Amino acid sequence: MLDIKFVRENPDIVRQNIRNKFQESKLELVDQVLELDKENREIKQEVEALRANKNKISKQIGALMAQGKKEEAEEVKRQIAASGNRINELSEREKEVEAQLKEKMMVIPNIIDPSVPIGKDDSENVEVERFGEPVVPDYEIPYHSEIMESFNGLDLDSARKVAGNGFYYLMGDIARLHSAVISYARDFMINRGFTYCVPPFMIRSNVVTGVMSFAEMDAMMYKIEGEDLYLIGTSEHSMIGKFIDTILPEESLPQTLTSYSPCFRKEKGAHGLEERGVYRIHQFEKQEMIVVCKPEESPKWFDKLWQNTVDLFRSLDIPVRTLECCSGDLADLKVKSVDVEAWSPRQKKYFEVGSCSNLGDAQARRLKIRVNGKDGKYLAHTLNNTVVAPPRMLIAFLENNLNEDGSVNIPVALQPYMGGQTKIEKKA
Repeated sequence: MLDIKFVRENPDIVRQNIRNKFQESKLELVDQVLELDKENREIKQEVEALRANKNKISKQIGALMAQGKKEEAEEVKRQIAASGNRINELSEREKEVEAQLKEKMMVIPNIIDPSVPIGKDDSENVEVERFGEPVVPDYEIPYHSEIMESFNGLDLDSARKVAGNGFYYLMGDIARLHSAVISYARDFMINRGFTYCVPPFMIRSNVVTGVMSFAEMDAMMYKIEGEDLYLIGTSEHSMIGKFIDTILPEESLPQTLTSYSPCFRKEKGAHGLEERGVYRIHQFEKQEMIVVCKPEESPKWFDKLWQNTVDLFRSLDIPVRTLECCSGDLADLKVKSVDVEAWSPRQKKYFEVGSCSNLGDAQARRLKIRVNGKDGKYLAHTLNNTVVAPPRMLIAFLENNLNEDGSVNIPVALQPYMGGQTKIEKKA
């Protein structure tokens, strides 16, 4: 959410930003916000003047009564009563105006970074850099669910009976590999100086609206019936929510946390052929990283966060690339975002395995995350990034480490988490 003062002083910048995000239907919000802001300030000024006058003339009553001027005193009382009624009337209108103003401000997108490429959707995202050499072996790479099933490691049929489509059972070596990747990612981030955390897996509605846009909320979140609780779509939500309505000492920054959680997502919309199996699912587990920092430090942390993910994937022999998200592909709260994509030898292309985002002060403004600095209080900046999110990450892992005989190599970095195994073998 933008600062109303910024919108008031820079309406043309806000309008152009909306155009850059190809959201022309929101242009009318700028004028509506400016009108509501004007009315709100006029109400406050009138209420302040009425209260000042009310206090001033209230002092006259005693003097008039002492002078025997009863009728004049009664007239002053009537004026005070009228002022009180008008103040009450204005105060009620003020609440309505502020509620409307907040609702519309929550929909206006954040100002994107000048470096963000302008484009309509993810088809116009821009490749930044490749890490590792993509390899296509001279033998066939089966679909990921077939690879998992060859190890007796995946049971989708039973999951459909128990929970429906979009759920799965991981079994045996594949389940162990899944847990090994999560554990390795946890230690990888701890070794990079991040504090490990296991957060709440449910959050209240005020946290949901503080960390994401309404469009994201509708597309992603599962609500707990009869309670003000939502299942998290990513632990970023509860990790940023940890700082709601707090004033952080400047010397305590940056706050760097890495968290484990299950994640739950509706995943609305049609699913393509390549999104079968465990690619697009309603439940998965993830290791996440978040940073709360000073505004001038957020660009530096943004680069550090996506680099962490690149380094982790490379340590597991998986080629990756970074992709700069264009303006039309950015969620409304984001200032800048880079996707990390892993190489798929089977598809002969890259696919998304993580996303790194700088949200500027948007989440901090909504959640009132402030910093007590030497020159006064200011809003923090927040960032987040995926470390790993299996089982999707397992797709990249299995395809890139699959041998011709169907076995899968375990990279050296992961072997301690797999009981020393150097490969997993197909089951008879």
